[in-house]
Amino acid sequence: METIYVKTAEPSWKLKKNKRGDHLRVGEIANLKHPHIYEDELATKARALIRDFSLRILPVTNTEKKLLGVVSRSSVMTISSSVSPIKVKGIMTTPKYTATMEDEAYQTVREMIRLDEWCIPIVKTPTENLLNGVLSLENFIENIIRTSPEKLAKPVSEIMSTNLLTCTPEDEVDNVWRLMQNKALAGLPVVAKDKLVGIVTQMDLLKSGALMPTFESHKGRYRSSTKISAVMKTNVIAVQPSIRAIRVAKIMVSKDIGRVPVINEDGKLIGIVDREDIAKLIVK
Repeated sequence: METIYVKTAEPSWKLKKNKRGDHLRVGEIANLKHPHIYEDELATKARALIRDFSLRILPVTNTEKKLLGVVSRSSVMTISSSVSPIKVKGIMTTPKYTATMEDEAYQTVREMIRLDEWCIPIVKTPTENLLNGVLSLENFIENIIRTSPEKLAKPVSEIMSTNLLTCTPEDEVDNVWRLMQNKALAGLPVVAKDKLVGIVTQMDLLKSGALMPTFESHKGRYRSSTKISAVMKTNVIAVQPSIRAIRVAKIMVSKDIGRVPVINEDGKLIGIVDREDIAKLIVK
């Protein structure tokens, strides 16, 4: 008896990939096991998930897994009490951008860069809006490292940002948090006497438990604010400007870090490279 193999169960995005050769689809690189949370769960649970799994976003769904919104690191940092009754739906926001499994990956990443979004929800179809997973710039970069490393051959001096915002170890967490919020920054280099001495990120602040300005006002505050020196990381991975972008990309993926400072031979901070800079180099 002849056996006939039917591939009707094969996802349509895979079928299109086979027909179109090497066109990379979102479904090939997205994280389909990314955690999500229901709208009626406590916001403190969302904060714990983001903190414990180092998530940038946490999709919010109903019980049918329809995407309703997202919770970010910024939004969960507005919850100060471990017994807060606030529900997830009270702090979630509407995603700026969503993609489907069939969308072309390069074009999707270009749009993410345009909107300054490092992570986006992936839905089954725009009409059904059922959550399938999450796509991050890291997923895209990791794929390029494996398949097309030649795209990352330039030295970081050609892609790094040189218009830098920094803080010092003596700055108050409140003020640095406001700066991050106002400038839409997820992390800042820490400098002292022009030398790089550390780095502080939203995740560092979240894990530290330091009170943010959204939790309390300066008026009538009964204790001094935490200093950046108490929450910053001092074992910073930094590179020199001649290092190739591929090496920085590998550091970002293997160490799960979003930005790498660039220093000169004297240890002076001269630039910074983040995941968006790496992604721009790939898709330009």
